Amino acid sequence: MHELSVAQALVDQVGDLAGQHGAKSVHLIRVRIGPLAGVVGDLLATAFPLAAAGTPAESARLDWVAAPIVVRCRTCGAKTEAQPNKLVCGACGDWRTEVVSGDELILETVELDIPESAGD
Repeated sequence: MHELSVAQALVDQVGDLAGQHGAKSVHLIRVRIGPLAGVVGDLLATAFPLAAAGTPAESARLDWVAAPIVVRCRTCGAKTEAQPNKLVCGACGDWRTEVVSGDELILETVELDIPESAGD
């Protein structure tokens, strides 16, 4: 399950952010996952507690948001949503498209617990 290595990288990135801001803990982590990213959100959520154990993110809630697949048609120029197994233009039906979004794995939000003295 490669989601564990993704969770570990996520925890490392959040740990760096927490350290930069003097946070003692992390409350929330939100990631956006496209269907073409190769990461299953439910498996990432299952792996997250293992990766976060003993880190500032240990008690954090991990939320993930599914991003839609959007393609741009090279024939008619339309941007439309598509399915993972059918990346055709929703306007004209042409198969000559390029993926605009849907392959991303993005750290969207991190809520940190920063002591008041750390902000001075």
